[in-house]
Amino acid sequence: MSDQTKKDTNLPCITAITPTLCKLMEIAPPALSDQHFLDEVVQTANRDGITNFEKCLVYAPDAVGLQMYKNFRSLFDTVLKPAPIAVPLCSVIPPITPVCFASMFTGAQPRVHGLQKKGKPVLTCDTIFDALIRAGKRVAIVSVKEQSMDLIFRKRKIQYFSEFDDQAVTHRTIEIIKSNNYDFIVAYHCEYDDILHEKTHYCTEAIQALSNDIAAFAQLADTMDVFWQRNNRVIVFAPDHGAHIDPESGKGTHGNNIPQDMHIQHYFGIKGGT
Repeated sequence: MSDQTKKDTNLPCITAITPTLCKLMEIAPPALSDQHFLDEVVQTANRDGITNFEKCLVYAPDAVGLQMYKNFRSLFDTVLKPAPIAVPLCSVIPPITPVCFASMFTGAQPRVHGLQKKGKPVLTCDTIFDALIRAGKRVAIVSVKEQSMDLIFRKRKIQYFSEFDDQAVTHRTIEIIKSNNYDFIVAYHCEYDDILHEKTHYCTEAIQALSNDIAAFAQLADTMDVFWQRNNRVIVFAPDHGAHIDPESGKGTHGNNIPQDMHIQHYFGIKGGT
């Protein structure tokens, strides 16, 4: 993120997600990680007397910007119920999916981790997934097939589930939560992003896709609370970037250093085990 962007927003960067989750799970962060964790999340856990989080579920819906929360506030009540800690954040430049997720899960800026443009190369640098492996955690990534989350973190000793669509991702994630075979799960959805590129991020179909994302998150949260109830656990609704309308095409797009693309919000839920 440029110095100008930092000055204009005063928002924490999405690079804070990795050190925050590592802090909660009491593991050493990956080598390139920024050390600035989200204090409000950690302090809430400390205030509630919850330490050493054993389980984590990161739900990653593509392209859900902060503007969607501001313009469709009532939809997000369903997100806030299981994840009431809402933290406005700034994405990285360029705000495109592989670059954003690389920064989110390494804790590093694009110039540091090396993925700075479109493409889906396998990251060879240290990531939160490598840190989790070193700590003895069992990790799964559930993604729509051939998407960035499905590809850029390959070649690691974790389980990859490549699914046909968002609904299949949700079903698979529910299955593996119930199996209790994993400690850290990332579930990625992309229908909303697909539709906004075809039309706009405010069209009826896009809002329905956003509603589907939110309903899926609630379903995953409910499943987690039943099958991980004995564990200290954290759930995160963690989009990568926002979107705007291209004045030339009239369709949705993203990738610019503007608030519509850069400003997002993550939602955290923390619970102690019984």
